[in-house]
Amino acid sequence: MSDNDDKVRLDKWLWAARFYKTRALAKAAIEGGKVHCRGERCKPSKEPRIGDELTVRCGFDERTVIVRALSMVRRGAPEAQQLYEETADSLARREQAQALRQAGALGVQTEGRPSKKQRRQIHQFRDGA
Repeated sequence: MSDNDDKVRLDKWLWAARFYKTRALAKAAIEGGKVHCRGERCKPSKEPRIGDELTVRCGFDERTVIVRALSMVRRGAPEAQQLYEETADSLARREQAQALRQAGALGVQTEGRPSKKQRRQIHQFRDGA
């Protein structure tokens, strides 16, 4: 977050902001189309500017963030969170998706395949005996 960080590569910024664990993963994500800058695909060498809107997809989560500061150095998580600001719309979408995932996990839960005795009981119940 110093003054000499005015030119930084996008893959390096994503790594410094702790979206990806390594620069190689950040580069692969950018090349795979999982990172968009101002709604368009970009290259790893793109230089983000303060105020740019980035859409970053990590796994099932998709975040829309606004670049607030530039850094070439990966620091602790509290300092990395100061590099960007997530939009309110993005937060709402992620919370809604999280709620849906949790609701799906609470659906039908079984203990696995029924045992031979349980299968017999199922067949007897179904046949009406």
